[in-house]
Amino acid sequence: MQTVELKVEMVGYNCEQKIKRSIAKLKGIEKVEVDVNYGKVVVTGSAHPNKVLKAVRRGGLKADFWSSRSEALLSTYAAGSYYCLRVNGASQSS
Repeated sequence: MQTVELKVEMVGYNCEQKIKRSIAKLKGIEKVEVDVNYGKVVVTGSAHPNKVLKAVRRGGLKADFWSSRSEALLSTYAAGSYYCLRVNGASQSS
């Protein structure tokens, strides 16, 4: 079992559900934790990290692997500075 950490741009009430629905389609997922305030998603299971990332992106969200740079950005920017690319199915720019 492994842990995959992602940085996901999200805003709105449905981003968390969209992420969970996208990842739930994969085999081998044990647990999905979403921290909307920090834009962080932690997935535990046996699914390949690239498949987890692709699933979130296919769900219409901008995502990348969490890194030490992501931690540094959190200390620089206010929480909630990440946004969904789509809100209610429509594209939105920030």
